[in-house]
Amino acid sequence: MLVLPTRLLHDDAPACLLMLQQGLAAASESSTVVDASALTQFDSSAIAVLLECRREASSAGRGFAVKGLPPRLRELAALYGVAGLLPAAP
Repeated sequence: MLVLPTRLLHDDAPACLLMLQQGLAAASESSTVVDASALTQFDSSAIAVLLECRREASSAGRGFAVKGLPPRLRELAALYGVAGLLPAAP
C-alpha cells in the first residue's frame, strides 16, 4: 500500500508523485492501493497526483483504488468530473 503524506499542496506534488512512482516500481501486487487517510492539507494537486498514479498503475497492468479519501477531496474530484477514476478501496 502506498501512503500519502498529511500535506499535499501544489509545491509538494512533484516530490509526492516521485515517492508514489518509486513505490509503484517496487511493488509486485496486481493492484495498487493508495492510502489517503492522513491527508489534512490538500488542494487540487492531490487529485492530479492520484490520477497520475492511477495512469501509471494502469500502464503497468495493475488495478487502482484509494483508501480513506477525505470527503472534501472526494467532493472536489466530483466537481472536476473525475470521482469515478478514484474508486474507493474495500
